[in-house]
Amino acid sequence: MTSEPQTSRPGRTDDELAHSDIPAMLRYGLSFAGPHRTALFGDGAVGAAVLLDRLGIQPRAVAFLAKVVRSGGVRYAAELREPVPGEEAVSMVRAWLEAAATAADGIDRDEETARWLEAVAELLSLRRVHRSRAAGE
Repeated sequence: MTSEPQTSRPGRTDDELAHSDIPAMLRYGLSFAGPHRTALFGDGAVGAAVLLDRLGIQPRAVAFLAKVVRSGGVRYAAELREPVPGEEAVSMVRAWLEAAATAADGIDRDEETARWLEAVAELLSLRRVHRSRAAGE
């Protein structure tokens, strides 16, 4: 036991989170519990929300994608022509879904992927609410 005070890790900026390797975080976070899953649902979800926010993706599009994953599975969602609107977003989200599909093995992993997408949608929504409140709207 140490007598030194424990300090928390300083927060990461949006740019730092946006540069996270989301596909790798999905592969490891869906395959292994513990710190990998924590990182996926923490920094990974926030980084994904930052990226989608910068592309103007609405939270409801990501929430709908979560429903598709829950209903048809992550492999099915990865094969969709347009899982979210916009070419750049499609490319990015498809890479995430394909990474999740390599780790997804059955209903439990599909459910974890859907939960992660719901977390991303919620964070995306919170970012928008905060921005509109800060702007005085």
